[in-house]
Amino acid sequence: MIININYNKAISNKLILNYALFSRENYNINFLKNYFSDLEITSIKEIIKNINLKKNIISFNLNSKKKIFLINIKKNINNYEIENLGAEFCEFIKDLSIQNLFIGAQTLEKENKNFISYFLHGLKLRSYEFNIYKSTKEKKILNLTVFGKSNVSKQNEIKFKSIELGTNFARDLVSEPPNVLYPKEYVNRLLKLKRFGVKVTVYNESKLKKLGMNSLLGVGQGSAKESFLVTLEWYGNKKNKKSPLSFVGKGVCFDTGGISLKPAKFMEEMKYDMAGSAVVSGLIQSLAIRKAKVNAIGVVGLVENMPGGNAQRPGDIVKAFNGKTIEVLNTDAEGRLVLADALSFTEKKFKPKFIIDLATLTGAIIVALGEEYAGLFSNNDELSKKLSDAGEKVNEKVWRLPLHKNYDKLMNSNIADIQNINYSGGAGSITAAQFLQRFIEKTPWAHLDIAGMAFSKKAANLNPGGATGFGVRLLNQLIEDHYE
Repeated sequence: MIININYNKAISNKLILNYALFSRENYNINFLKNYFSDLEITSIKEIIKNINLKKNIISFNLNSKKKIFLINIKKNINNYEIENLGAEFCEFIKDLSIQNLFIGAQTLEKENKNFISYFLHGLKLRSYEFNIYKSTKEKKILNLTVFGKSNVSKQNEIKFKSIELGTNFARDLVSEPPNVLYPKEYVNRLLKLKRFGVKVTVYNESKLKKLGMNSLLGVGQGSAKESFLVTLEWYGNKKNKKSPLSFVGKGVCFDTGGISLKPAKFMEEMKYDMAGSAVVSGLIQSLAIRKAKVNAIGVVGLVENMPGGNAQRPGDIVKAFNGKTIEVLNTDAEGRLVLADALSFTEKKFKPKFIIDLATLTGAIIVALGEEYAGLFSNNDELSKKLSDAGEKVNEKVWRLPLHKNYDKLMNSNIADIQNINYSGGAGSITAAQFLQRFIEKTPWAHLDIAGMAFSKKAANLNPGGATGFGVRLLNQLIEDHYE
């Protein structure tokens, strides 16, 4: 659904309000008198007396031409609850043949002056659809007019629009089929971020070989598609470009498991294995659109893991960018190999304030946390606390799990510096994070395992089902709270 929003304080009282939305508790009679007849206002009052108090949203026909929606707004409602109410309203109206909807601002903002901003934000995030490959599709357009005095600020309007665009950019990337979004096509889409002022630098296989990124290159060597590493640089604080914030994403555009081949059942879902890189890309786009006064770097490693004749074998040893050697015991533990080079490269080249990486890294994190929390691993308590607090604010929650030197023993190789999988069993997500930690020297670092959060088969909260864009809003909130 495409949603167009207009703000009009002085809408004509002669305009027929086919569909109108008001707060159930805070409707203002004097306000309504400008838009309805006395008889209609009496009808509204009578209906409100007899409505089901347990429902958040109700609707009724005022007459043959007017339909009214009333929303239950509880006292002390917080911003995320308002967003959820907007998402619920989106579901409520999606099957109705509505083209124009009028929202009574002065009845909605009594409990929270930013109610309309957050309500529309939730509605727009839930309205996302990915249907470009359907041969027949209905293009539904909803025109929303907010009338009456509203507290929507231009700043809020720009901020929410940038987050919506960034989240949906990430969702689009994750939703694309793997025959369309392979590494080179992904690069082409990232190059388009230049129009927002993002500096985009592409490292092809030739450049990666010169840099010594053999860990990343090993993952992609079985594919006919070229591998890449791309950096996205946004400088919103040009006075001091030192110590930027950095975000690193795993971009395995399709993961068969390589020679350690995955089972056929649900393998089609492995097009989502680039979700970490999609979140990083969506975040940088969002920061650039709203011209965030912060310096931020995105780094994404883009590969395809295929079982071709030149594919990496179990038992191979590769030398990573930082000089450490890795024994590849399982080619399906490939994401950590991509991130190893991307992390050490980011630390050395940009000397950032912190590094946060995002990856659909392990199935074990889904066993532990399901679809409620992303796994958080970190070498820094302060950064972990900031991420947890930001996640609670936007309901993109993270749960910290331990890192400990004793887990390193499970990742030590007998013939190389490190092996890429723990064959002793157990602690799959933790040992994967321990592996990544070896490619960080001294920078504050956090790893977010989003395997359970990047895609959902069921619609919930702000997500319509499918790609969620989890992480864009979380990291935007982190930056807004502490670094702008």
